[in-house]
Amino acid sequence: MGKHYRLPARDGQSQTFQALQGLSLDLYPGQTLAIVGESGSGKSTSLRIALGLEAPSQGHVRFDGQDITNLSWKQFRPLRQRIQLVQQNPFASLNPSFTIYQSVVEPLLSFGLRKGDALKQAARQLMDQVQLPASYLDRLPRELSGGQRQRVAIARALALRPELLLLDEPVSALDVSVQAQILDLLRSLQAELGVAYVLVSHDLAVVQSLAHEVVVLRQGQVVEQGLASQLLHQPAHAYTRELLDAIPGHRYCA
Repeated sequence: MGKHYRLPARDGQSQTFQALQGLSLDLYPGQTLAIVGESGSGKSTSLRIALGLEAPSQGHVRFDGQDITNLSWKQFRPLRQRIQLVQQNPFASLNPSFTIYQSVVEPLLSFGLRKGDALKQAARQLMDQVQLPASYLDRLPRELSGGQRQRVAIARALALRPELLLLDEPVSALDVSVQAQILDLLRSLQAELGVAYVLVSHDLAVVQSLAHEVVVLRQGQVVEQGLASQLLHQPAHAYTRELLDAIPGHRYCA
């Protein structure tokens, strides 16, 4: 799969920018696939394609056997019950004027799946899943810490019982101690629900704690791909070794 963008013509010649090239991924229920790389490596482009916000210039995207490459927004909408996103910044991802209850049940209301007491019960269950007290449902986002807000964002993403969660740098805005708690939560949710994750991150320490398979991107190209247990301990590419060397205290087998 690849993605290129047209650039303004220069000296009468058309130009393109290759944002992604040669990406090939398979993901199964209960597994985590991590896409790793620095800023500009093609991670965000990969996510936008997975969300149906952009179509690839080459190749196809399939979900549960269905080709979803060129679906319109209306055609893609039913899939949004099955594919959900957890964004990077918990301070910006929640509507500041919504109570936590309103944020959590918003997807259920949007798809007309719950109402009345059933909606309230669903909200309490979701809060329990992310290990927050139901009493927080009456609060506003500003009354919660960053880690608590990210738990709310995860609860909202789980409201529709998706099969796939796209995690866009889900802990990069949090303190290290809080990062560990959110990663523990994501692991337990995956074990409980069997949900698949695509984790986008520049931080291999985060990837190491969650991923089953890793794809390393650099300037839009795959430089290394394989099982996390092997790639993170015996990296074959110098760029992967550079990323690993950035992890404090990390050691790998040469």
